Amino acid sequence: MGLKEKSSDLRRRMRSALKGGGEKAIEKQKAIGKLTARERIITLLDPKTFHEYDLFVEHAAKDFDMDKKYLPGDGVLTGTGTINGHPVCIFAQDFTVAGGSLGWMHAKKITKIMDHALKLKIPLIGINDSGGARIQEGVNSLAGYGEIFFRNTLASGVIPQISVILGPCAGGAVYSPALTDFVFVVDKISKMFITGPEVIKTVIGEEISMEELGGARVHCEITGNAHFYAESEEECFNQIKKLASFIPWNNSQKAARFPKKSPKTRQYKLENIVPDDPKEPYDVRDVIKALCDDSDFLEVQELFAQNIVIGFARIDGHTVGIVANQPLVLAGVLDVDSSDKAARFIRFCDAFSIPLVTLVDLPGYLPGVDQEHAGVIRHGAKILYAYSEATVPKITLILRKAYGGGYIAMCSHHLRADFVFAWPLAEIAVMGPEGAANIIFRKEINSAEKPDEMRKLKVEEYKAKYANPYVAAAFGYIDAVVEPEESRKMLIHALEISNQKNINLPFKKHGVPPF
Repeated sequence: MGLKEKSSDLRRRMRSALKGGGEKAIEKQKAIGKLTARERIITLLDPKTFHEYDLFVEHAAKDFDMDKKYLPGDGVLTGTGTINGHPVCIFAQDFTVAGGSLGWMHAKKITKIMDHALKLKIPLIGINDSGGARIQEGVNSLAGYGEIFFRNTLASGVIPQISVILGPCAGGAVYSPALTDFVFVVDKISKMFITGPEVIKTVIGEEISMEELGGARVHCEITGNAHFYAESEEECFNQIKKLASFIPWNNSQKAARFPKKSPKTRQYKLENIVPDDPKEPYDVRDVIKALCDDSDFLEVQELFAQNIVIGFARIDGHTVGIVANQPLVLAGVLDVDSSDKAARFIRFCDAFSIPLVTLVDLPGYLPGVDQEHAGVIRHGAKILYAYSEATVPKITLILRKAYGGGYIAMCSHHLRADFVFAWPLAEIAVMGPEGAANIIFRKEINSAEKPDEMRKLKVEEYKAKYANPYVAAAFGYIDAVVEPEESRKMLIHALEISNQKNINLPFKKHGVPPF
């Protein structure tokens, strides 16, 4: 057979493999609003940049008549391409081929592209759409998952890992996305759970739909397993592209610098955003937009633990990670979920050399039996650990309240913030004026002829002495008290001079955070 015949044979084989599960399976996929695996990759990557590998890989299973079945590409596409001109490794499970089930060769294709990503130090994107382990291959399927999980862990903190759930992701398959940095989900399409509705009904007799059990909103609002929510696959891919513009491509370099842009101050004016009354709520996202370039803020986990806000922005062209209390929700208190949410984000930023800007306005940790029994001590310690461990530039701005353990936890000087600034209306104390006055002046209040009036006087006395930034500033715990309109200028300067920060921590294999 000559070159012409061999080339013809190659094209024939390629046409067969490119058909995936066939026209009927593809039509069924599209009927429920899903793109095919190949369409997803081509849509996400820059035009004409996808290079596919291992197109001709086939499964090696023989039992249960598997030796008679041809599964093109063994149900997964792998390759490389670019996003915003930068290289990425990518895989996409093909639900049209055996339901995207994971067998040994399927897993081998995924682990091979994962090894490439780690070796080449470029981001890894995984598009999950699979019915789970291929039962016909038995323990080999489980071995495949284990090999993937190990590589997820090995790559953690070295290259960004992004998981996109665009179909079912059940059983052991869910743990790979859980080990990655960011999980994207799409309404009515994404499904994640350990055990499906049928198993739950059989074991405990409870009936629940797949959407109620592990749909996109469930994982964005309740479990916190997902970071970005979209209404469509197209919106999801645009979110990924935007995220990619903020983060570096590996841990040995910094995020790309963009041309600096001024905030949209006509729309976001600090003096109109934050009320003087410390009990009056406001949306801290407006403060963030008043401080960052072009008022462009990419919020992460927007729907989960909304009493804290995390996400990426740029200040003077440089990417920063923002962590901010949200007075609009539960007065911005720290609790079990918000501590988890912030701590994981802080560690991502630290791993990839992204400076941290912390905006503080909270009354402390959330009190209550439910929180205590849910382990607020253990969970609350995570944010303390994450900030203390972080060696990137850390700049803190106290807007209004900073009480008790919350003051310490939100990147105070005591956790080695590089700079701590405060607005003139900031209140920094062990607790709020009302509670403090009731304890300190208990005798005077109880013995007074008019206890309520005495209480008010003592509250005002406490406010005058302690509910301001100057006591903390007198001890050097606040570096500067700044006018709100000077905040952005101070942040830019602090980030600029801490750009070459270098910290040498004590030698250790690794710490033991309160997981």
